[in-house]
Amino acid sequence: MVKLRLEREAIAMRVARELRDGDVVNLGIGIPTLCSQFVPEGQTVLYHSESGVLGYGPMAELGQEDIDLINAGGQFLAPHPGMSFFSSADAFAMIRGGHIDVAVLGAFQVSEQGDMANWMLPQRGVGNVGGAMDLAVGARRIIVAMDHTDRSGAPKIVRECSFPLTGTGCVDTIVTDIAVIEVSDEGLVLTEGAPGWEAADVQALTEPTLTVSLDFGEMQL
Repeated sequence: MVKLRLEREAIAMRVARELRDGDVVNLGIGIPTLCSQFVPEGQTVLYHSESGVLGYGPMAELGQEDIDLINAGGQFLAPHPGMSFFSSADAFAMIRGGHIDVAVLGAFQVSEQGDMANWMLPQRGVGNVGGAMDLAVGARRIIVAMDHTDRSGAPKIVRECSFPLTGTGCVDTIVTDIAVIEVSDEGLVLTEGAPGWEAADVQALTEPTLTVSLDFGEMQL
């Protein structure tokens, strides 16, 4: 029986549940950019971008695009009360100064030690680390949002990263299309599975051995 995996929007929705009122959050390219669509009800999350904007909200509706309002992925943003604008240099100063509470990033690989590789696929031979390396060091918490396996079905959560690293020991939480996994000093702890996915199903697609939390249950969106 083929088990259904979460859509990209559902991964972003689950990541948004990790955010806390007042957090300053940087969203990387790909699935992470979707998180601004799902601010937890009753909470204020200040989304930050290296492009020089703080406090943005959802993406712009079709026909309402403004070429001066974009996120890290170049997607258009809707105007939002309280938005502020500044230079890219100031945006990076916020990251390097430790003022980002959470960074949500995509990844090609995450190791069982929390190492992250997200800027170059060796088979392509090209890549651009952008602000990811700064975030890996400067953000207080790193959440990786990604598919659990690559297009060939190989695990993206591995014992050791074989791709060029973005940062070492920097990842705190991994949210994929089939699971939520916490990175601890003792290794990887499986806390949630997507609907219909048991712990053994997730383990079968994960290279390192997972410790199953006593509170393991179905992913809540």
